[in-house]
Amino acid sequence: MAEDPLLEVAEAGAAESSAASAPAAGARSRATGLGSTATTGQAPTARSNWTACTPSPPTPHTPTASAARTAPVTGYHGCRCDTPGPAPVPVPGAGRAPKGKIGVSTVAPVYCLTATLGPTVGEVGLQMPAVFLAGFLPMLLVAFAYRELNQAVPDCGISFTWSVKTFGPYVGWMCGWGLLVATVVLSNLAGVATSFFWLTAGELTGSDAVAALDGNKAVHVLTTLAFAAAITIGHRGITATKWVQYAPVGLQLVVLALFVVMAVAKSGEAAGSLSFSWSWMNPFGVESFAAFTAGLSLSIFIYRGWDTCLSVDEESVGSARTPGRAALLAIVVIVASCLTVAVAAQVYAGVGGTGTGLGNPDTADDVFAVLAGPVLGSGPGVLLFVAVVASAAASLQTTFIPVARTALAMSTYKALPASFARVHPRFRTPGRATVAAGAATGVFSTAMTLLSENVLVDTVCALGLMICFYYAITAFACVWYFRRELRRSVRELAVKGIAPGLGGLMLTAVFGQTLYDVWDPAYGSGSAVLGMGSVFVIGVGLLLLGVAPMLLMRRRSPEFFRGETLARDTPALVVED
Repeated sequence: MAEDPLLEVAEAGAAESSAASAPAAGARSRATGLGSTATTGQAPTARSNWTACTPSPPTPHTPTASAARTAPVTGYHGCRCDTPGPAPVPVPGAGRAPKGKIGVSTVAPVYCLTATLGPTVGEVGLQMPAVFLAGFLPMLLVAFAYRELNQAVPDCGISFTWSVKTFGPYVGWMCGWGLLVATVVLSNLAGVATSFFWLTAGELTGSDAVAALDGNKAVHVLTTLAFAAAITIGHRGITATKWVQYAPVGLQLVVLALFVVMAVAKSGEAAGSLSFSWSWMNPFGVESFAAFTAGLSLSIFIYRGWDTCLSVDEESVGSARTPGRAALLAIVVIVASCLTVAVAAQVYAGVGGTGTGLGNPDTADDVFAVLAGPVLGSGPGVLLFVAVVASAAASLQTTFIPVARTALAMSTYKALPASFARVHPRFRTPGRATVAAGAATGVFSTAMTLLSENVLVDTVCALGLMICFYYAITAFACVWYFRRELRRSVRELAVKGIAPGLGGLMLTAVFGQTLYDVWDPAYGSGSAVLGMGSVFVIGVGLLLLGVAPMLLMRRRSPEFFRGETLARDTPALVVED
């Protein structure tokens, strides 16, 4: 019989299923996972998580996180699962609304705003609302690319899979790497949650000594690592993650609405307060293109994460349409909340460089810590602190969703070691990839906290560079992937060509200008490493670091880089709703 134990399991499962036929001898392709549909169109059996692959010549299967439109069970195409599980039980309508909540939760508007309002004002001054609005435009245009690609190729590998199918294995591998490292760097913002946790504890206990514990690096690192333990929720599956998101997302939106109302109502009480002006919405009022792109990079950071909805597309009912709609809904909700908060904060505090002014460099990385009391009062002000902590914790839970599933896809296609494709036998999630992402986050966060005094500002600036990198590749992949369909109708040209193309060009322009600017150590916090700016070392250094593991994997798994495991004609296998 077959020498591959996985193939033996596949053949055994096929023999027990009356609808499936045994694969030809020597077929080596991966079998599809729990909840998947075999090439014969039959549902998976309850006796085995593996169904037969197509006869020789084998057709590689997508590593989709497919299938289980179920409450407790989630499975993935192509995943390595060593423990059989029950067949999924469909739950009609499950997953439509929660996907929007997961998108909003990943972006986490409360803790992103407290970290970016100050730095953005420092770059563009009064034009902060205009830059926030300008940053929304490329994100919206790229969202069309994600939606169209998701409908054509629903796959948990999202940007990685799409860019490999379009531009080949090398560009696709680097695109996937960009997403992976950006997510790990993003999780370093758990430091925001740590700061506000101790601020909240200090307010509740009335002790300045407790509030000052965040200044102790050992305490800060340990608390941050405790927040990183939020990966255990994502490890338990998308259903558990979904339910945990309801309270934090609701709390964030309610507190932000209260902040906006109170800030506008008290807009004459603070020194430096301003009257609203429509000139704030003019992006051409920014003094220089360099300042504009710096502010735009920060605003793009705010909107990142909405694509999390798409990394769980096959775990949703209506996988072809629901996640794409949820992603668009999430980004609209986010831009509305961020824009109104930006205007309200500027009206109340102004852009001065002292006191509560948004341009004060001493408070730039935690604006809400300064504004909570004056705007909301001592009682409700604590609620804003709690919202920041809840926002960061909820974002950490959902941030690991796309990175784990991208690693799952890369591993199944042999672009990463096979261990990352293993699925937890109980929770049916990519457990190894999730835990590895959490461990990498802990190591990176600890190192940056110990090495840099201004880790938050530098992290935010570097993230904008990384996000532009893989979002732009995805946008251009959409245009090229659908290039033969652009002449079919005006709609096809608009949503598959013009919109993604413009979005990709905008992000490329921001990436190029930022790449030039970050070489200067004065960019970001002003700190330097070996004569190079810290932002350059974090952003560009981590992206270039991906070349080494890519070359290593080319030696270990040359079949991926020859296009044998993933190509444009590799089919996407999803379960019918």
